[in-house]
Amino acid sequence: MYPVKISDNKRYFVDQQGDPFFWMGTTQWELFRGFSLEDTEAVLESARRIGFTVVQVKMMGGGDGIKPNIDGAPPWADNDPLRPDPTYFRHMDAVVEMARAKNINLSIAVFHQRYRESITVQNARAWAKWVSQRYRDVPTIIWSMTPEAKEESFPITRELAAGLREGDGGKHLITLKPDPAPPYTSNFAHQEGWLDFNCIQTWKWVEDLYGAITHDYHLQPTKPVVMAEGAYEAGEEYGYEISPLWVRRQAYYSYLAGAAHSYGHNAAWRIGPNWREALDAPGARQLSLLKGIFLSRPEWWRLVPDQSVFASGGQTEGQVLNLAARHEKGRWVMIYCGGEASFAVDMSKVGGKEVNAFWIDPRTAETVAAGSHANTGTASFPTPSGWEDALLVLEAAG
Repeated sequence: MYPVKISDNKRYFVDQQGDPFFWMGTTQWELFRGFSLEDTEAVLESARRIGFTVVQVKMMGGGDGIKPNIDGAPPWADNDPLRPDPTYFRHMDAVVEMARAKNINLSIAVFHQRYRESITVQNARAWAKWVSQRYRDVPTIIWSMTPEAKEESFPITRELAAGLREGDGGKHLITLKPDPAPPYTSNFAHQEGWLDFNCIQTWKWVEDLYGAITHDYHLQPTKPVVMAEGAYEAGEEYGYEISPLWVRRQAYYSYLAGAAHSYGHNAAWRIGPNWREALDAPGARQLSLLKGIFLSRPEWWRLVPDQSVFASGGQTEGQVLNLAARHEKGRWVMIYCGGEASFAVDMSKVGGKEVNAFWIDPRTAETVAAGSHANTGTASFPTPSGWEDALLVLEAAG
């Protein structure tokens, strides 16, 4: 099934057989540093069970600088990345192999801007080459970097990318996710030849998500887009509650705008006292339903964002959006409403003479029939009463 590559049209991901790969990520920045192998098994098994296909992790851990792992082993000696500690990397090897056995891709950040005291322009290429040589033959890896979104980051990211390519001969994809953001990787890196796809970070600003994805979706050359980090479920730092509804909104907005999506839970990645319960949080379970909904659409990967599906009632500004996407040849249309809404659809956007319509409750995947319609003129649809958000699917009959 792996490694993950880019599709011929550069819009989505495929596996080594060329079959479409549904990127649904989850964030576990501390996976190599903060968990025992027994606990790592629990984290990865939960991800596999829910249906996450990518786990995002920082090689030396999260936002508090470079520290030893749970066994007390530092990543290297004397603040020198070119003197790696074998104990640290044996632990990492075991985690990498565990993920591989579960067919989970690890998106591994080899650099974070908080590593700058150790990883410099002078040693970045050699460091990255050593890392990618070590994991050259592991197919379930995607390389990432997390610099600041500034032109001053160019020299070190270019050196890191060059080292990664030298070490594994181009076997793995390379991306970066700025931190802190503006949300666009593409503001300063899209034209870089080594950048295989763009990543976006919106933090708490879900209202930026649609515009950021749309911006990157239309850039040339075409590259896939991943909404790689938004607001974390149960996060307390945003000024408002990140409920399962907000988790669903971020995800559906991402996919219907033409991007892939990565989720996160505050207690899970921070390894809070309730991290085990957080692995099975409501938002995560509802993303499992989302994945099933998308995979059940014929040729889901041929999705094209298209707000012209709305004859009226489309909404792309603010936090509560109404977004539409269609199969490129009209086999189906999907419309997501982030709240209660009423809208009209241009029915000619769906192929065939008759169109079957049904609602899906994103909380439960419950379906409710919405009638059969001609594929001419317009039809009006109010969201079902009492639903927090709603997904309308229109399919060409037969």
